Amino acid sequence: MSTGLFAVMAAAVLAWYLVSARAEKADISAAMAMVVIGLVVAHGPLAIAEVNIGSADLRHIAEATLALLLFTDASRVSVARLRADMGLPVRLLAIGLPLTILAGAGAAALFVGGLGVWVACAVGAIVAPTDAALGAPILADERIPLRIRRVLNVESGLNDGIATPFVNMFLAAAVTGGLGGELGLGSGAGTVAWELLGGVAWGVAVGAAGAWLIGAARRRGAANPGFKAPATLAIVVLVYAGALAMHANGFVAAFVAGLAFGAVPDRSGDADEQGLTLTEDIGQVLSLVVWFLFGAAMIVPALEGAEWADVAFAVAALTVVRMVPVALSLIGSGLDRPTVALVGWFGPRGLASVVFVLIAYDALEPAEGVRVLAVVTITVLFSVVAHGATAGPFARRYAAHVERRGGTGAVGPEITRVPRTRSLWRRHADTP
Repeated sequence: MSTGLFAVMAAAVLAWYLVSARAEKADISAAMAMVVIGLVVAHGPLAIAEVNIGSADLRHIAEATLALLLFTDASRVSVARLRADMGLPVRLLAIGLPLTILAGAGAAALFVGGLGVWVACAVGAIVAPTDAALGAPILADERIPLRIRRVLNVESGLNDGIATPFVNMFLAAAVTGGLGGELGLGSGAGTVAWELLGGVAWGVAVGAAGAWLIGAARRRGAANPGFKAPATLAIVVLVYAGALAMHANGFVAAFVAGLAFGAVPDRSGDADEQGLTLTEDIGQVLSLVVWFLFGAAMIVPALEGAEWADVAFAVAALTVVRMVPVALSLIGSGLDRPTVALVGWFGPRGLASVVFVLIAYDALEPAEGVRVLAVVTITVLFSVVAHGATAGPFARRYAAHVERRGGTGAVGPEITRVPRTRSLWRRHADTP
């Protein structure tokens, strides 16, 4: 990527900040705006930048951004409250996610012609993970029970990592002709287990140890308070890079490390919330950059190889493929129908799907790579628009439903205030 492109991206981020408050009031999300800006400045008569879809920089930036955001989101989750209410996340991840992958594979085989069975399975796994940031008004609306907001955040944090080994496994089978082959680090059951369990173990160890060391150094006066935020950022890098070096899942490691990091109490008296501010800010800026690059590099190549069947798949992926498995997984959970509908609808496809489709584009044969790029990019694009535009109105409507119910009962426990509101991207997780 050229220095000129970085200048254009910086100008785009600044431009969004200048109008962000008014744009959000009009239900225009940051992702929507940056995708449009990236598309305009890279294509057509106003094109002043060029981004290659095959650029390794694009993939690396997307992967680093996802890891940062997973860590910061998880660090805001109250582990004590989550432990007391694990039923809903477990339902969504253990039942809903596999059913979503299966349904997505079936929809890809049905709608997208020319895909082999393993490529269809890969598409199902690629579009299964969710990105809570695209439904930010849901997480930002303090009238919505904290239980529901926590469930959406934890689901989106963990399903990225859980889906990763399945994406690798299906891509390996597509390339080699069966599950016995290997792609990169391997694809067998043992590899899948190690990626998940190794990522969890490494994330817990580094996240908890890092938080304890930062707090201990501060209490003893051995550390300069001004370096607390860079130290926190260094922990994220260590977690993600170390997991990859050990052939474990970097995204699972990042999210679990955030949970462990936030669970260790900081008794230093610092108001910087264990130095998370810098890491959050960098993650938010990088997320804007990724959406800019998505518009600049991925949309036009995808549309050039797209067919009407891809549009049908995208609509199905964002509705029945997501909502039916969620509804099935939540049977007997005690949630009322509006709550189940809310959880089912707000499963936006975002950064994880962008990362996975770039991996698939590089791994598959050119013809298959173009088809997968087209169907996944259209799905993500539809999600950016649909979930971005409906998040605010749906949040207000659901909040009114909760208020009529008194904030208790089938929709969850009492409404609890989330103290921090980020104006740039409005990412929210939970109170520590």
